[in-house]
Amino acid sequence: MPIWLFIYVDSCLFLIFYLYVRRIKKRIGFQLGMNVSIVMGGMAAMLSGVLFILQFPFHFTYITMLSALIGMGTGALFGKLFDYQTFVTGLTNGAVVGLMAPMIGTVVEMPRLFVLGLHILFAISMIVILSSIKRS
Repeated sequence: MPIWLFIYVDSCLFLIFYLYVRRIKKRIGFQLGMNVSIVMGGMAAMLSGVLFILQFPFHFTYITMLSALIGMGTGALFGKLFDYQTFVTGLTNGAVVGLMAPMIGTVVEMPRLFVLGLHILFAISMIVILSSIKRS
């Protein structure tokens, strides 16, 4: 599968999940909101960093900055739904994971298997968060 297709599908999933969480944010508690912000910011940074470094392997600096900004933006966006502390946590977690993701992507020896594993991890994370939201 082309990398751009993965990026497009991931972006759509993040947007749909954000709209869903925004609609029911009153039912989500503070601790669960913190977990949502951490997971979504981290996964956005990890997926974007790894996918972009596999697509453009010689632009390490720009991709590191871009993946950190994507992770910070996603974590902050999800965190802002709840409160300021969750906003800051999502922001910093997205930045840290965004700085590390291109480093991980450059040393991967089997990129297709690693990208597949990341997307399975992303799907499992989404299922766990959705089930936690349903229970709250």
